[in-house]
Amino acid sequence: KALGIDYGTRRTGIAITDNMQIIASGLTTVPTHTLDAFIADIVLKENIEYFVVGDPKNLDGTNTDSTGHVNSFVKRLQRLYPTTLVCKIDERFTSKIAQKSILASGLKKKARQNKALVDEVSATIILQDYLDYR
Repeated sequence: KALGIDYGTRRTGIAITDNMQIIASGLTTVPTHTLDAFIADIVLKENIEYFVVGDPKNLDGTNTDSTGHVNSFVKRLQRLYPTTLVCKIDERFTSKIAQKSILASGLKKKARQNKALVDEVSATIILQDYLDYR
């Protein structure tokens, strides 16, 4: 399985693939300060083969304010899981796409305002994009 990660300084969206790595599904959103423990647990339980991390970029392709945080996180993943591949994929527009798909799902306004749901759906989009283009 692969784990999709939409890293944020407060919350991190998580998605996971099926065993055949065809479909990405939203898993959860975790507070970022608990992310390392969450990943350690899921790596043991789910036999994670690789991580796909959203790479934040501005529209013109330059780094954003979040890029440094994501790069530090990716280095930490590589250090903690040296035998597990870590891929970064462009995450431009994933939040907008996530918001539109949540809106299209017919959820009530209160549920649509849940930022954690946007992060989880964004992680799912990041992971599915990777699966589609690999």
